[in-house]
Amino acid sequence: MASGRTATLTRETSESSIDLSIDLDGSGASSIHTTVPFFDHLLTAFAKHSLVDLTVNAQGDTDIDVHHTVEDTGIVLGTAIKRALGDKAGIARFGDALVPLDDALAQAVVDVSGRPYLVHSGEPAGFEYHLIGGHFTGSMVRHVVEAITFHAGLTVHLTVLAGRDPHHIAEAEFKALARAFRQAVALDPRVNGVPSTKGAL
Repeated sequence: MASGRTATLTRETSESSIDLSIDLDGSGASSIHTTVPFFDHLLTAFAKHSLVDLTVNAQGDTDIDVHHTVEDTGIVLGTAIKRALGDKAGIARFGDALVPLDDALAQAVVDVSGRPYLVHSGEPAGFEYHLIGGHFTGSMVRHVVEAITFHAGLTVHLTVLAGRDPHHIAEAEFKALARAFRQAVALDPRVNGVPSTKGAL
């Protein structure tokens, strides 16, 4: 269900069970429990730096792999974002952020376009195979961003410009995405209706 710029969703499959709520006009408060600790860390950072309020309770077949739980949470988060945005009237639409984390530097550019598209580059060779926290492979960063992007209807360009430590790289990517997302979904009092020459996004 959705009300204003909020949405609450539940998704259950044979692989995962997810309850999620989001408020796009929040303060960055979050309560994240996915049973995947590093993913909790990334989602907490996303909420904090995008200023959305986010609650996630997820369980899945992590005895097999974290893949299903992480991907399915991304699907639900993206769907919730799309519902909370409604007709997108009055939003800034575009956002751009460059975020450092010690050795890492990431840039995200977001367009709330209604056309799902992800361009993702710059992660160092071998990053996708690295186990962060002993359980979260680097490949999951791109995978969950793809899920969010596709189901939210966003165009996202996410680029790693520098980085050595996998934890820092992943976290910088999520913080950059959060900051760019914050700008893009912000309500701009100068925007009249939907910010598109087409009249719809």
